[in-house]
Amino acid sequence: MNKYELLYIISSDVTEDKREELIKKFSSYVESKGGVVDGIDKWGMKKLAYPINFKTEGYYVLMNLTLSAEEVDAMAKLMNITEGIVRQLFVRK
Repeated sequence: MNKYELLYIISSDVTEDKREELIKKFSSYVESKGGVVDGIDKWGMKKLAYPINFKTEGYYVLMNLTLSAEEVDAMAKLMNITEGIVRQLFVRK
């Protein structure tokens, strides 16, 4: 089990309820795979450095977690196909 930092951007057109649901979904995913969520920091709406899918703003979320490398790969694939997630980045601490 390694410590990771996950930064992901939720699309600006996602409602606040759906946004909270997505955050809860990914934290419960980590816990269901035997990992630990060390903290979730919601940065809020920020301007993107460049337009992504014709969007110029996104809701940033930083999550510190402990998870196995195989599960990180699976979670990255899940996030890629999840509606409303613009980008995600896992960094091993």
